[in-house]
Amino acid sequence: MRIAIGSDHAGYWLKEELVRFLTEQHLEFKDFGTYSADRVDYPDIGLQVAEAVAKGEFDRGILVCGSGIGMCIVANKVPGIRAAACSDLYSAMVSRTHNDSNILTLGERVIGVGIAIEIVKTWLFTEFSGEERHAKRIAKITEIERKFFKEAG
Repeated sequence: MRIAIGSDHAGYWLKEELVRFLTEQHLEFKDFGTYSADRVDYPDIGLQVAEAVAKGEFDRGILVCGSGIGMCIVANKVPGIRAAACSDLYSAMVSRTHNDSNILTLGERVIGVGIAIEIVKTWLFTEFSGEERHAKRIAKITEIERKFFKEAG
C-alpha cells in the first residue's frame, strides 16, 4: 500500500508522529509537507495529496490540520476522492467499510497522538466491505461528481 501524507502548520507535529509510525510499520509513503511549523495554507498541501491519490499514484492519503475539517473539504473537491474526517475508531472503520474512503483527515487540535495512531491503524487495515448496498451508494457519489464536473466544465 502506497500512502501520501501531508499537513499544514497546525497539523505538523501530529503528521511527524504519523510519519514515524508509518516508518516503523515499514509502510511505503511520501511526505508532501509541510516540513516545519511555519504557517502555510492548508489548501495547497491538501490539493497535492488529493490529486496524487486521485491519479492513482498512491492508494490512500492522510491529511492533518488543526481540526481535520479544512483538509477534508479541500480533498473532497477533487473528483474520485472520498475523504473522511475522523476522531474516533468507529468513524475510521465505517469510513472504510461503508464509504471506501481513500483519504483520512485528522485534527491535531482535536485528538492526541495515541488515538491518532489507533485511528490510522484502523483506517489503513480496514477494507471496503464490497456489499452491494455500499457499492451502489459510492457509484451514486461518482455519478454526482461526473454530472457536476460535466456541467461546470
